[in-house]
Amino acid sequence: MSAARQPSPPSPPALEESPVRESPVRKKPRTPRARRAPAHGVRPAPALAAAERARLLEGRHHDPHGVLGARTLRGGVAIRALRPHARTVTIVAKGLRAELHDDGDGLFSGLLPLTEVPDYRLLVGYEGDEIEVHDPYRFLPALGELDLHLIGEGRHEELWTALGAVPMEHQGVAGTRFTVWAPNAQGVRVTGDFSYWNAVAHPMRSLGASGVWELFLPGVGAGALYKFDIAGPDGGHTLRADPMARQAEVPPATASVVTESSYVWQDAEWMARRGERPPHQAPFSVYEVHLGSWRPGLTYRQLAAQLPGYVRELGFTHVELMPVAEHPFGGSWGYQVTGFYAPTSRMGSPDDFRFLVDALHAAGIGVIVDWVPAHFPRDSWALAEFDGRPLYEHQDPRRSAHPDWGTLEFDYGRKEVRNFLVANAVYWGQEFHVDGIRVDAVASMLYLDYSRNEGEWVPNEHGGRENWDAVRFLQEMNATVYRRCPGVVTIAEESTAWDGVTRPTDTGGLGFGLKWNMGWMHDTLRYMSKEPVHRKYHHHDMTFGMVYAYSENYVLPISHDEVVHGKQALVSKMPGDWWQQRACHRAYLGYMWAHPGKQLLFMGQEFAQGAEWSEAHGPDWWLLDSSYSAAGDHHGVRTLVGDLNREYAGTPALWERDSMPDGFAWVEADAAEDNVFAFLRYAADGTPLLAVCNFSPVIRHGYRVGVPADVPAWREVLNTDDRRYGGSGVRVGGPGGAPVLPERVPAHGRAASLRLTVPPLATVWLRP
Repeated sequence: MSAARQPSPPSPPALEESPVRESPVRKKPRTPRARRAPAHGVRPAPALAAAERARLLEGRHHDPHGVLGARTLRGGVAIRALRPHARTVTIVAKGLRAELHDDGDGLFSGLLPLTEVPDYRLLVGYEGDEIEVHDPYRFLPALGELDLHLIGEGRHEELWTALGAVPMEHQGVAGTRFTVWAPNAQGVRVTGDFSYWNAVAHPMRSLGASGVWELFLPGVGAGALYKFDIAGPDGGHTLRADPMARQAEVPPATASVVTESSYVWQDAEWMARRGERPPHQAPFSVYEVHLGSWRPGLTYRQLAAQLPGYVRELGFTHVELMPVAEHPFGGSWGYQVTGFYAPTSRMGSPDDFRFLVDALHAAGIGVIVDWVPAHFPRDSWALAEFDGRPLYEHQDPRRSAHPDWGTLEFDYGRKEVRNFLVANAVYWGQEFHVDGIRVDAVASMLYLDYSRNEGEWVPNEHGGRENWDAVRFLQEMNATVYRRCPGVVTIAEESTAWDGVTRPTDTGGLGFGLKWNMGWMHDTLRYMSKEPVHRKYHHHDMTFGMVYAYSENYVLPISHDEVVHGKQALVSKMPGDWWQQRACHRAYLGYMWAHPGKQLLFMGQEFAQGAEWSEAHGPDWWLLDSSYSAAGDHHGVRTLVGDLNREYAGTPALWERDSMPDGFAWVEADAAEDNVFAFLRYAADGTPLLAVCNFSPVIRHGYRVGVPADVPAWREVLNTDDRRYGGSGVRVGGPGGAPVLPERVPAHGRAASLRLTVPPLATVWLRP
């Protein structure tokens, strides 16, 4: 992780160097000459007390507007300016031109014989150059009382409009309002390329008990780089990126960027319709993507030309993007965030990211983003001890230090921190039109003893291990997102049996829409990793998930976490030779898509790449190259995934009653010796789908499966052993795909049954 970029203060600008980005009203070259004497009638302003002068120059002054700028005094109007490296500062107004006295250290002042403050500008002379600018210290605060009240209450649901760098017109002048929350700071200054990174030039004012510091800088606009120079309680200074920055420099650079969106959305119809059907009652299959490595080197706009078409061809309803918020270390995959409000600049601007979301919506694909409110890194230029004291993190290191990742945990009990995070979730929904927020590492937030040994954690007020501050935060976040962003779904990655993760908040639940089913994933992958001869001893791993399938609204995740760090790619987890591995891979996907719950598959697994994912080079696309001898194998698996998604989307039995027990019935759950499973799914109108899975490498001839008696015939609609997918081509009803007729032979507690030929290492779906 990089250190903050902080150039040394420059020499006074030469003739060809303009003090950048202050958009001077007028600029002209000056002929070098001896310094002019002060204009007639300008007397020295009353001198600053030594202590106050020191506080101002050292960046520890809470009210620089009280000593800089203009004010009426007995005897005239006093004007004081702080312009480091300037040779002269002259007041220019209608009918007035008066040079100020040089008080040293970049301070200039004068007492003008006027009765009221004029509408003036500063004419600042440097070595061989002169610029005319507005004085930042003649402006009233640009942040309203309502904003400050909501910030103080911890209830500002559009916090990004109040804090950070906001280009605006204030008192008739264009510029940027800088605001930052730093309640422990002695003083705060904004610095950037507009001041040659000279931190002395622009001290900010404290807006009282809110802990907010503010400064309006006229002439500074979009594209300017900036940071905050913060004097902590001990007087030490740190240079910090803006926690509310909407854009950041491309890492490893760490400055914040003033930005303003000009994007015009084209997805009004999508936004109006996306919430028509609750996600747990709708088709919902997700393609998980790491944008930086899906096609390495592509920008957001280049991704927009390729990703939507690819996902649409595969039939997924959504993409889930691993964290796109700014992060300094690419190897963290985005899970150690420093810029919670800034899409990473690695692939373009925030508007470029909006363009990608818009393109996905145009293709009929929803967008879910991973969100990481569980922790943040310790980089000294970011959030850690932001104003010289623990601020975003808990003050007790037993509550703040995350034991697994070397990071810091947020203080969810502090209202301003909770507001920062809740507003951030709303921000991604409102500003970037995302359709879902998947919350990472929820379990680490819920438990005070998460990954901690005895003596390393502090019980809650009741002596328990529940983090009630985190519970209240998650409830507030979910309730606020659902209220502010209609149609958005929140998804929890929660790996324990915490009760009520997807229960509404008004009944005591956390309020998520969906939850990752980590137990199902671990159990089923354990079964699939066994040789078929041993699977009978682990049969319950495939059936146990139905014991709790309706305790929450679940997503079945085969995510990036399962195909890295020695865990092997999905196909490589399977035993046997290459044919058997691919067959198991296909059969498992067929079982997964038929099982109650939504589906999530990580990139590369849709064509059964054998290598683990690497963020350095992404999926092994070369496996699909026609010149590769086994390309047909991988194309076949990708074809299967497309067919699974299309058949799934067109079969209400697979999603309409996904969270209702009467939408599922076991037909055969105990055939451990055969490695066979069979179950029925039901649509709201009662229409069934029959799934039969054979996880042994032998064909099951004449295998009898009980079915509803009122269905006159069944048709095979999907068979993972199809030759198109790389299978052996065994059909359940024999060659030609003829309908399968039930017999009046009782089986599995049903009056009728089918006599099937079940393919080896395969899943088949049949419909009436």
